Amino acid sequence: MGRTDRDKLAIMEDDGIGPIQDFLAESACRHRIWLVGGSVPLSCEDPGRVRAACLVYGPDGQRHYRYDKIHLFDVDLPGGDESYRESDTIAPGREPGIVETPLGTLGIAICYDIRFPEYVRLLCDRGMEILLVPAAFTATTGAAHWEILLRTRAIENQCYVIAANQGGRHPGERETYGHSMIVDPWGKVLDRLEREPGICHARLDPCHLRHVRRTFPVLRHRLFH
Repeated sequence: MGRTDRDKLAIMEDDGIGPIQDFLAESACRHRIWLVGGSVPLSCEDPGRVRAACLVYGPDGQRHYRYDKIHLFDVDLPGGDESYRESDTIAPGREPGIVETPLGTLGIAICYDIRFPEYVRLLCDRGMEILLVPAAFTATTGAAHWEILLRTRAIENQCYVIAANQGGRHPGERETYGHSMIVDPWGKVLDRLEREPGICHARLDPCHLRHVRRTFPVLRHRLFH
């Protein structure tokens, strides 16, 4: 998070090439993992804005998917002087983030996207089993809503949620909340990391997900679509 919103323009990369993308690809290949990284500022048709992209790399180091953030954070926070206008420097994406992997069907929501239940339900309708949420929730909004939103999205969509949120103070006196966490389909927090750098980890059990959906079939009981 830069001192100003326009700082991201100085480090934007063309799609497919650049130090951030190279790092993600090399890391996925070196560790033989599926790696989801974002958001990454990628160039677009508007030279004054970027796409906030979340990129999915496989163990082969190849990129398998790109999602561009749809919902932009244009907000004046209550009770303070903090103001955000993402639309000034970010061009919104248009396509929902859903990708098939050997680990399950991943849905992607970047930061502010998580506040829109209709978007996450659309991902669920398209087969989502695990929701990935890279984010930079502010200290103010994070303390009030971060955990509530993550657990709610897990419960109402009966899916796992893996949410990585920046934490700490940034240039320009901005502060992010942290509290990265992994939540199961029953809304239980399996692991969390408060503000310091580190790792959250938990076992994701597809049998547990199917058991929850089968024995508590709220997704099949929906009357309004």
